Amino acid sequence: MSEGSPVMNFGEITLSHYLALSSLLFLIGLAGVILRRSLLIIMMSLELLLNAANLALVAVGRFQGLPDPQVAVFFVITVAAAEVSLGLAILVAIFRIRKTTAADQLASLRF
Repeated sequence: MSEGSPVMNFGEITLSHYLALSSLLFLIGLAGVILRRSLLIIMMSLELLLNAANLALVAVGRFQGLPDPQVAVFFVITVAAAEVSLGLAILVAIFRIRKTTAADQLASLRF
């Protein structure tokens, strides 16, 4: 940095900052699940919900000095990966039969 340039100091990032970001991500994901009709967007919103929970777990574990929440995140990531693979396989199968991914058009379980 040159001497004349100002340095922006925003202070220390605390646990409340991480939890506020996690809450914001969770609310965006929840809005996506509630308001959207495309199954693909709903699945992406569910992933956002899980990642918001992961962020909160890692932040709490980091600030309390506990490794347990960070270990639990690995299990959540594993479950999320399985959910995505199965969800996309089901979504492709439904799209091949119904030619749509709109959730409101897929109300019945019959093909």
